[in-house]
Amino acid sequence: MIPLLTEISENLQSGKAKIVKELVQQALDAGIPVKQILDEGLLSGMNIIGKKFKNNEVFVPEVLVAARAMNHGVAVLKPHLVDANVQAIGRVCIGTVQGDLHDIGKNLVKMMMEGKGIEVIDLGTDVPPATFIDTAREQGCQIICLSALLTTTMGMMKEVVDAAEKAGLRDQVKIMVGGAPVTDAFCEQIGADAYTPDAASAADRAVELLSAS
Repeated sequence: MIPLLTEISENLQSGKAKIVKELVQQALDAGIPVKQILDEGLLSGMNIIGKKFKNNEVFVPEVLVAARAMNHGVAVLKPHLVDANVQAIGRVCIGTVQGDLHDIGKNLVKMMMEGKGIEVIDLGTDVPPATFIDTAREQGCQIICLSALLTTTMGMMKEVVDAAEKAGLRDQVKIMVGGAPVTDAFCEQIGADAYTPDAASAADRAVELLSAS
């Protein structure tokens, strides 16, 4: 392991965005390959945060500052990622379903997924079924992620599954569901593909679904 990359990972975990930015530039100047800086520096740091979050060793504020530090580092790498032809491992669209304005859970899932090298299109909150379907089709998303925090809006998840069926997309797109009132049984009942109880598990499951597709 290159010491500089370990340093990037450690500073990212502490949420030191400015230092992460400087270290990523140093790593580039030192001629370390872009993909290696991304994988062994930024993503590995975010992975550790994800695991700690799953085990309740860190909480939402720590995840947010780590993700911010990661974004600062990725911003430095971005122009070079294109040159090095580093591809995201897949593309996902995520949103809170129509009628629901909660976004903290959705934002955490987005960060954890980005921390795994997945490209995430964030549709925001109160998203109608048609928007999920149109985005998945137009942007070539392999997964649609649905979040709901209210029992009253859970039914919208079923509407998205049905809309995907109608649009003839159901065999091309996996549908993941999550949020406080959502359960495995509900996921099965509406015909979605995966339910996960937390953001870190959602990112792991998305990776599995993408590698299987």
